Amino acid sequence: QVQLVESGGGLVQAGGSLRLSCAASGRTFTYAAMAWFRQTQGKEREFVAAVSRSGVRNSVKDRFTISRDNAKNTLYLQMNSLKPEDTAVYYCAANFGGYVDSESHAYEYWGQGTQVTVSS
Repeated sequence: QVQLVESGGGLVQAGGSLRLSCAASGRTFTYAAMAWFRQTQGKEREFVAAVSRSGVRNSVKDRFTISRDNAKNTLYLQMNSLKPEDTAVYYCAANFGGYVDSESHAYEYWGQGTQVTVSS
């Protein structure tokens, strides 16, 4: 059974940093595309970044960095210079088609999410 578990969220002041982690289990993720999305109440899930063997796509590349450790089956999101508008629930997602995609429907598996709150 595939499971994705996010951690690392919390409350931080504007300008601060957080590193999110997503621990994957139940299957080998080496060849999977993995992504971060975020969602605020009343809005659709928004693409943040994705990584796979085919490449990287990042919508916040000036402040966020996505990376993965395949040996640990773990995905990371380093978030720097955080702004109040980054406040959201952040979700980890995976697709075994292996191609990065910014559309949420392309991902088969999702974590439960971790809350990130940035205060001004």
